[in-house]
Amino acid sequence: MNITKEQIDDLNAVVKVAITKDDYQEKVDTILKDYRKQANIPGFRKGQVPMGLIKKQYGKAVLVDEVNKLLQDNLNKYLTEEKLDVLGNPLPKQQDGFNWDADELDFEFELGLAPAFEVKLKTKKAVTQYKIVADKKMVDEQVERIQKQYGKIISKTEVEKNNEVNGTFKNEAEEIEHKTTLELDKVKNKKALDTLIGKKAGETVSLKTKGLFKEDYLLSAALGIDREKAEKLAIDVEFTIDEINEREAAELNQELFDKLFGKDEVSSEKELKEKIKEDSEKQFEQQADQKLLNDITEKLITETKFELPADFLRKWIQVSGENPLTDDQAKEEYEKSEKGLRYQLIESKILDENNLSVQFDELKEFAKGFIKSQMAQYGHLDPQEEELENIATRVMGNQDEVKRLSEQLMSQKLLTLFKEKANLKTKEISYENFVKEVYG
Repeated sequence: MNITKEQIDDLNAVVKVAITKDDYQEKVDTILKDYRKQANIPGFRKGQVPMGLIKKQYGKAVLVDEVNKLLQDNLNKYLTEEKLDVLGNPLPKQQDGFNWDADELDFEFELGLAPAFEVKLKTKKAVTQYKIVADKKMVDEQVERIQKQYGKIISKTEVEKNNEVNGTFKNEAEEIEHKTTLELDKVKNKKALDTLIGKKAGETVSLKTKGLFKEDYLLSAALGIDREKAEKLAIDVEFTIDEINEREAAELNQELFDKLFGKDEVSSEKELKEKIKEDSEKQFEQQADQKLLNDITEKLITETKFELPADFLRKWIQVSGENPLTDDQAKEEYEKSEKGLRYQLIESKILDENNLSVQFDELKEFAKGFIKSQMAQYGHLDPQEEELENIATRVMGNQDEVKRLSEQLMSQKLLTLFKEKANLKTKEISYENFVKEVYG
């Protein structure tokens, strides 16, 4: 067997493979002999079928199968030994009238080669690293929510200011019928408030959806429809009152503090607010980190310039799926995947140049940390090491979970690297302004 490479350009090559009978004949003969031993053909005793008949019936199929195995094994070995960084898989070139009976079988494969490029983590323009703070307004609102959540519910006979009204919204034309709790302190429309005040259980009022709530997103939850539809809605809806309640705020005392955080962890309103601020900012850090990771990814894709073997990749996409695609379909799929492919190449280079990898032992420890945080959410704050070890072992036996955790751990490693080496500018911002600035 002889394998050679013809370089077409920096991104494309053709590998030629020449196979002679010496490469496959012995193996083919062995398989045909085994076929002869097992063959059941009318008119012949088992094992006594003439070899000529076996060759005529099975010879070509066995030959093709063995040659394809040779091609696959040796081509992969060649690519590894030559350290060729290929994209997709080698594509066999179409050969019309191929003669399987020739003494030498010649094959050609197209290769798409990965481009050479440099990744600069210090991008031309600095990427914003958000530091989200829980401001006084937010902390005070959270304290108020806690007091309402743990407060006493007092049943009322008629609606008063700041009550909670349980009822059903209806509009037949829009097919709306949804039970909800209407918190009057979140209602913005004064006319709607005036309409509700003084009403009793069993009564029905008509309310306009436009500008009903202080926050637009509350309308979709109240009506039980998706947010996009709610944003465009400007109709009258009927609201039938089922129940009226007043929430008496819970006292900020040691009993409440212990209920929230465990015995004697917090002992004053000041410490409560400090704890809320600390916990909130830890959660905000995860959102800020994800935003930073996304923004650096986009910046690297934009600023890292290189060409791809586009024609080859379109051809490869066209034939690599379960069903062959048309030229137009393959072009469309390539355009969808090009950005992702570019970042895969960029990320791979970053990992290689910075010796970033995920080892089994550290992945297992990462899994334990993830399991511990999950257990804490359900009140299990101090699990034993043996318990964590047993759960982590089961998790590591699931390949899908291993893949998911590996990706999360690698994202953490990349984030740490970016924070050390990327061109960043820090911006301190409240959560409310972060949402407005980032999500609109």
